[in-house]
Amino acid sequence: MGEQQDVAIGKKYAPELEKQMGGKIDNASIQNYVNSVGQKVANVSHRRSWNYQFVALEDDMINAFALPGGYIFITKGLLSKLTTESQLASILAHETAHVVARDTAVLMSREIGISILLSAAISDSTSSTARTAADLTRQIIGFRFSRRDEKDADLAGLDYMVRAGYDPNGMVETMQILESQQKERPIEFFSTHPNPENRIAYLKSRIGSRYRKREGLRIGKEDFRSAVLSHIKKN
Repeated sequence: MGEQQDVAIGKKYAPELEKQMGGKIDNASIQNYVNSVGQKVANVSHRRSWNYQFVALEDDMINAFALPGGYIFITKGLLSKLTTESQLASILAHETAHVVARDTAVLMSREIGISILLSAAISDSTSSTARTAADLTRQIIGFRFSRRDEKDADLAGLDYMVRAGYDPNGMVETMQILESQQKERPIEFFSTHPNPENRIAYLKSRIGSRYRKREGLRIGKEDFRSAVLSHIKKN
């Protein structure tokens, strides 16, 4: 697929993915905040020309998703486990890295087929095409990245979040949070984003070798609490 096809497919399947995940969180503060953090990351990525959209979804599962063309989603379940803006930036940077590397596009074309994806994306809305899009979206939600893709997205995402001004330790903290949740019960993030061996170790190693001397990078604990956690608890 070319970049225009990436955008067309993302635009087609994003509304269906939102629908299947309970819709957008109905709170402007959360949506604006998540999007603003995501845009900072996207603006330093290797594909800055795309019209990125970062959306918080109502679903309680602990997960995040990326569609081709710059459509990136994080669930309420995952947001509720985070504690800082830098942790949020790490998730959005990781998913942005998947988009930039076109990991989702490759998975979709391999598992479903370009012709099927494009025919559903460009067809007029009918009950038949709507059912097809819904079925394909359920497949997309369950796609599983490779361990190599995950490691690449971790390291590229780490670079993106630092370029955007965020403390890279936020990604280590996020992985520690996710692994802690995994010990309590299997979580959805690791069903679609397999956990590469020594994930925390290689993140710490990269931070120590490349970002150790950086100072004044953003953590944003109070801003995250005010913009996200306070509203989620109210709901």
